[in-house]
Amino acid sequence: MALVTLNVFSEALGMQTQVKVIIPQRSSNGEIGIANGAENTAYKCLYLLHGLSDDQTIWLRRTSIERYAAAYGICVVMPCADKSFYCDMKYGMAFYTFIAKELPRLIREFFRVSDKREDNFVAGLSMGGYGALKLALREPDTFSAGAGLSPVGDIKGGGFSEVMRPIFGDDMQVPDEDDLLWLADQCKDNPHRPRLFMGIGTEDFLYENTRGLKAKLEQNGYDFTYRESAGTHSWEFWDEYIQYVLQWMLEETE
Repeated sequence: MALVTLNVFSEALGMQTQVKVIIPQRSSNGEIGIANGAENTAYKCLYLLHGLSDDQTIWLRRTSIERYAAAYGICVVMPCADKSFYCDMKYGMAFYTFIAKELPRLIREFFRVSDKREDNFVAGLSMGGYGALKLALREPDTFSAGAGLSPVGDIKGGGFSEVMRPIFGDDMQVPDEDDLLWLADQCKDNPHRPRLFMGIGTEDFLYENTRGLKAKLEQNGYDFTYRESAGTHSWEFWDEYIQYVLQWMLEETE
């Protein structure tokens, strides 16, 4: 695998931004201790989103995502979204447009990755878990599957009021398209509705927040995988569960 730091101008943001990219290396003879699943094809691609207190480096620093991805030969793209909750902010920048619309085009421009829907996925944790599920539900023609780890399932009931004010404005009115519960209803009859995964620890402070979304996805008949186990809102939990996500995304479709 190669690790690339991509410093790129975003038209949506109107500024330079940084994206971390893990890209498969087809020939790695002599590299010790790494399984290499790279094939001579355009690579499948996972967009992997960070949480509220973090940035584009955090998955590399807190987990073994590069080693896990190598076994599957998959590209992993890790953008920075600041504290935007992956929204086009009322008082801020258009992070949703950047990550959902512009970034996939840029990644295909710079790297040999597949543009097929079935080869593109999105996942994330906490704020990024919410973002990943939102991208999957709003962009089902781009992403075939989305996974939220410890996600904010109900953004209207999740708290974070000081963080939310620059995103939604002083009246704190959440648009329908940023509400996962509303999106789950809107996308349920879409022939391209995504496969979805949600994982959370039973001691996580967001555990109760996710219950309504879980019920909604089950009620609406999504291809939905839910997994919970003892755990908190922590990297020990997410490092374990991103391995389940990769297995679910890439092995269950083969």
